[in-house]
Amino acid sequence: MALDLTADVVDLTAALVDLPSESLDEQQIADDVEAALRELPHLSVVRDGHTIVARTDLGRGERVVIAGHLDTVPENGNLPSRLEGDVLHGLGTCDMKGGVAVALRLAATVSEPTRDVTYVFYEAEEIAAVHNGLGRLAREHPDWIAGDFAILMEPSRAGVEAGCQGTMRIDISTQGERAHSARAWMGSNAIHALSPVLATLDAYEPRRVEIDGLTYVEGLNAVGITGGVSGNVIPDAATVTVNFRFAPDRSEEQALDFLRETFAGFDLVVTDSAPGALPGLSRPAAAAFVEAVGAEVGPKFGWTDVAKFTVLGVPAVNYGPGDPVYAHKADEQVPVAHLRSVEDKLRAWLTT
Repeated sequence: MALDLTADVVDLTAALVDLPSESLDEQQIADDVEAALRELPHLSVVRDGHTIVARTDLGRGERVVIAGHLDTVPENGNLPSRLEGDVLHGLGTCDMKGGVAVALRLAATVSEPTRDVTYVFYEAEEIAAVHNGLGRLAREHPDWIAGDFAILMEPSRAGVEAGCQGTMRIDISTQGERAHSARAWMGSNAIHALSPVLATLDAYEPRRVEIDGLTYVEGLNAVGITGGVSGNVIPDAATVTVNFRFAPDRSEEQALDFLRETFAGFDLVVTDSAPGALPGLSRPAAAAFVEAVGAEVGPKFGWTDVAKFTVLGVPAVNYGPGDPVYAHKADEQVPVAHLRSVEDKLRAWLTT
């Protein structure tokens, strides 16, 4: 059945949830979203892979980007959707088909917004970044997602979470020499050689930094450790994996410099890295949005695709229905009140 973008937001969310769209399997939902958007004469629509961009071109003095991903993690016994009282349950209700439903409703029913709008519905957010549709647009079609301000419809308890932390993972490895554990002095224990690294991590005091009135707290933690070949052998190699969650006032280069200084004397190998996103709340478009929606504003602890907009110089916030603690869980859910509140506040902002 064709998607009815004018349906009640709860019904539209349920319809989207009932379209399976595990990452890399978004063909059907992308086709249905594209077809529905192309029926709207006030929007121009383009597609790249399974990522769809629809925009108004009214010559307004400001352009906002509203984005949401179409994919979900694998099913966990939570399809089809079901409405129980004031809560909609099902895969993707929270992360983030509820937010996508809100955006699609606005795209269909706000034909003459007071600011031009670019709606982005993209693929493959839940897997490796190389597949991410929004990232591909940022690299290959940055003009498609240019704007003065961006809203990512990530679940934020219907409040505003501004910016996001950057993240970097490194491996720190040590080398030793194997020997029989009964004659340990004949070898060199690589696991023991990691002791200074673990002591540094244990003594770490999180840095706190205030940006646009929000306090971001950094984190430095061991998230994995490997080493050892047998219960009676002194290990000749060991590795600890460290995750650094850094405030968005640091670049990736500055984050790596900090890690090199912190673990001086050890070789570091970066295995994953993504920049943070500045909140940009002092920018007029962002400040006006926060005032209009009247939502509580907090920093985003964690990483989201708002960082892709920051790289393009576009301030961005997370604002969407659902509590992120339910994302990816078997009992994933979204309160009906969140769906209605986010839709109503965005509609008012786009029409006043």
